[in-house]
Amino acid sequence: MRKFIALLAGVCLLAACGLALAAEPFKLAFVDTGNTGRSVTAEALARQRIEQQQLPIAVISRAVDMDPYDNRPEANAASLLLQRGIDVSAHRAAQLNANDVRHSDLILTMTAKHKAKVLELFPEARGKTFTLSEYASGNMDDVADAWGKPLAAYQDMLRQVEGYLPAVLDKAQHKKP
Repeated sequence: MRKFIALLAGVCLLAACGLALAAEPFKLAFVDTGNTGRSVTAEALARQRIEQQQLPIAVISRAVDMDPYDNRPEANAASLLLQRGIDVSAHRAAQLNANDVRHSDLILTMTAKHKAKVLELFPEARGKTFTLSEYASGNMDDVADAWGKPLAAYQDMLRQVEGYLPAVLDKAQHKKP
């Protein structure tokens, strides 16, 4: 009983001092094919903006068809991100799973095919799964896949992802699925 009273007194003290318990962040998952290029880029760029702007958003990236033998970030994507002060060398690809879907407030895919695959695997994700462009702009434009292409393709992909992020993060910080 004493522990309960002490705990209650502590909570009352926090409330009296105007301190609030931290709200749960908005949880956002970026999804592509293998989680080595586009989704990693989106997660890294979003995380940098979230930290700079101190937004109440948590981000992850996942794959719809992860290759367990190719789980490191694509070299060109990693190089471009490093030029922006973002080191993704420790990233390892991860497959989207039911737990990710359950805990995500929003799932953004890089293409319409990725979106269809997510909804095929996880019908419960309907209503919170969109393509990146669809959510950001209302348009259905796929983020170009740069895998195996020259650096210029990665630069284009990065610019495309970067262009969508301000609208995505603005909506997410206001918890608009």
